[in-house]
Amino acid sequence: MKPTKSAIDGVFLPIYSRSDEPRSASHKMTATRADIRPARFPESLREIAAKVRDGQRLDAADALTCFTTPHVLHLGRLAGAVRRELHGDIAYFNVNRHINPTNVCVYTYDCKFCGFAALPGESHAWEMSHDDVYAHAAKQGGDSVTEFHIVGGLHPDLSLEWYCEMLRGLRDRFPSVHLKAFTAIEIGWFAQHEKTSIAEVLERLRDAGLGSLPGGGAEIFHEAVREEICNGKLDAGEWIEVHRTAHGMGIRSNCTMLYGHVESAEHKVDHLMRLRDLQDETGGFNCFIPLAYHPENNYMGLKYHTTGTEDLRHLATSRLVLDNVAHLKAYWIMISPKLAQVALSFGADDIDGTVVEETIYHMAGAETDQHINRSELERIVREAGFTPVERDTLYQPIRRAEPVGA
Repeated sequence: MKPTKSAIDGVFLPIYSRSDEPRSASHKMTATRADIRPARFPESLREIAAKVRDGQRLDAADALTCFTTPHVLHLGRLAGAVRRELHGDIAYFNVNRHINPTNVCVYTYDCKFCGFAALPGESHAWEMSHDDVYAHAAKQGGDSVTEFHIVGGLHPDLSLEWYCEMLRGLRDRFPSVHLKAFTAIEIGWFAQHEKTSIAEVLERLRDAGLGSLPGGGAEIFHEAVREEICNGKLDAGEWIEVHRTAHGMGIRSNCTMLYGHVESAEHKVDHLMRLRDLQDETGGFNCFIPLAYHPENNYMGLKYHTTGTEDLRHLATSRLVLDNVAHLKAYWIMISPKLAQVALSFGADDIDGTVVEETIYHMAGAETDQHINRSELERIVREAGFTPVERDTLYQPIRRAEPVGA
């Protein structure tokens, strides 16, 4: 196999140790760490490439290099090698539905990046009854789905018991569906509103049917950034404490980072390091999801969307730095199905689910479809050179997709 020149990176490829045997049309690149050849990388990435090859943990300086290097294709190849070693050619998806019981939120004008929230009485405010929630869940598939993803605003008048009753009603009506519900911000609000502890809130929700926590509300941990984009909201230490407490109770969760607004590369390094430290301590994170900021319909005053290169950089860097978080999600709702395909070669092993109706990011300006059916998700994964596997919320395989034509 002869090396070819990359117009983007300006160096000769391949950067893995490969044989000279001809490549068939069906050949899949299956390089793992051991195949990495650091000398073939740009000089600024050679030390990182050697660490990745040898299974050594990247430090904060390495993470900063990943966030700032112009050599994104090479970064992606490193992340792809790690991803292949962890998950082979498997790409996960699930059959999920979103439920947003209310968008009424006490932080409506404090979270400047949010296009979802409303104050009571505003024209775009809504509040579902329990019956509305159950009808919505049934309409979206009921027991035919594996997960309800439930998040909403911080409503000033709804009690913790109201939410517990909602979970009990969903569990009773749809007993096979996993309830992934309430961000750390919501958990913190429930504790504040009820004048009780985080542990008490989580215990009551778990008893009512809570299965796991989503990872929202992390945004960027650095205090200066939070003061600018979400002043007054749960701070980084409190967000971490919610997840630490949940993990200690056996409740697993996801973690996120919102990028592409006012944060710096240093802020993102700090964010990933704090997540990695907590995962070292508890091991309770299922998955990391980098979330691209959308500039429409909010009060940030920013104009620009993230580029595809930025999105791939964040995915690849996350895969390399978060060496203790098993799964990395390329959330197609945020970055489009086409880029999610590419992301599977940049470290991601999951592209989320079928969804049907997604509200939060579409109110923030997302223009992607709100639904992809199972067969289309499987086609997207196969076309990217991977094997689609349906999973449950905790990444237990439900079924491997049948080969085309089977």
